Amino acid sequence: MSTRSPAKQASLARKLIRFYKDLQPPASLPRGVELLYPHKQKETMNVVSGFFKKYYSTDHKRRLIFGINPGRFGAGITGINFTAPRQLKEHCGIDHPFGQKSELSAEFIYEMILRYGGVEAFYNNYFISAVSPLGYTRNGINLNYYDDKKLLAATKPFIVSNIQKLISFGFRTDRCICIGGAKNFEYLSALNEEYGFFKLIVPLPHPRFILQYRRKYKEDHIRRYLSVFQIN
Repeated sequence: MSTRSPAKQASLARKLIRFYKDLQPPASLPRGVELLYPHKQKETMNVVSGFFKKYYSTDHKRRLIFGINPGRFGAGITGINFTAPRQLKEHCGIDHPFGQKSELSAEFIYEMILRYGGVEAFYNNYFISAVSPLGYTRNGINLNYYDDKKLLAATKPFIVSNIQKLISFGFRTDRCICIGGAKNFEYLSALNEEYGFFKLIVPLPHPRFILQYRRKYKEDHIRRYLSVFQIN
């Protein structure tokens, strides 16, 4: 018999909804850098809230996954990391007004999630965040938080504060997974040395890189992802 109380079951979903509602963007961005903040749109926040209530309404201890930051065609639309509109509807069963656009990273991640055992099993064990929960563009093109030294300096307090908030929600800190190649892993590792967030950070290559430049090895990379995520 389960000993979980209804209040506890809804706790994490409520915390995550409030986390995104209350995001405070970096105070001063470099000239020419625009903020990608989908959660300030009511229709996006409605979808995000529905997603969290559906998949994060239990107190099961989960681990964190950190991508880089939202991009224009995935989380920059849906507000949910590595989840484009098509995957949000087809795999997560969340209705939305965003059309049926997809993107490479989401396609890889959801293929892996289905192989893991499906969205319910995966999200019962993991939450996908991003080192920077908000995204950035310059001249209409995605910009990673580490691509500009001034942007990196401006976002550090924002990044550190939000990692600390997520950890305070009760996520496991024995290990986390970092998706995004060398630069994302190096920066998160440096922060971890300074602040002691996690005992171990496990890096994985970015899905877009895999599908653009290593597509013939996709199956090998999916197996590599699964070998990491299937560790208890």
